[in-house]
Amino acid sequence: MPKKSKYRRVVLKLSGEALAGAKGYGIDPVTVDNIAGQIQEVLASELQIAIVNGGGNIWRGLSGASKGMDRATADYMGMLATIINSLALQDALENRGIPTRVQTAIEMRQIAEPYIRRRAIRHLEKNRVVIFAAGTGNPYFSTDTTAALRAAEIEADAILMAKKGVDGVYDSDPAKNPKAKKFDRLDYLEVIQKHLNVMDSTAISLCMDNQIPIVVFNIDQPGNILKAALGTVTGTIVGGK
Repeated sequence: MPKKSKYRRVVLKLSGEALAGAKGYGIDPVTVDNIAGQIQEVLASELQIAIVNGGGNIWRGLSGASKGMDRATADYMGMLATIINSLALQDALENRGIPTRVQTAIEMRQIAEPYIRRRAIRHLEKNRVVIFAAGTGNPYFSTDTTAALRAAEIEADAILMAKKGVDGVYDSDPAKNPKAKKFDRLDYLEVIQKHLNVMDSTAISLCMDNQIPIVVFNIDQPGNILKAALGTVTGTIVGGK
């Protein structure tokens, strides 16, 4: 008998680095398969799940890699990186027998479906995993903002914000400050005012306007995606009703 989930439908936000494993760059097949296994556990709890990937394991538009490059061009390259990650995750999920659809904000019909809100919701209702790729399709917007926007559009109950190497939100970097204080719960405005590293301000504002809670947790711990969905993970909850 599956455990009852705290939420009905969620958006899982994965960083690109989460797919890279210990290397920190590229795609590690073992790590991707482990994440796919955790997503399978969530589906077994009768929860609908959509995913937004970052692309930092392949391309970082704001880093030295794009030095001297037009910002819009660099951002489009980052969107293409998220598509590569999404296809890798789709392959790992389908190898486990999980029906998965990739929807992209930049049209490329030979590879994935174009993003259509109603079609995405229908896929979720049929217990398919939906992966939203290519960000919002516009430069100057992060994949964090994509997660917030898609969560609002598909009426998700929460965003599960997977962090690599940290188990929640702290007032300073716990890797550098052993006395860093961890927050169990935060308001949206606190995150913005204290410049806490959760999501960018555009994404936080979208979540605040739509009252979408954000569950911040450590992706490195096996089974934590399911725990976040069940509301039992040891992390930080931002906002919500």
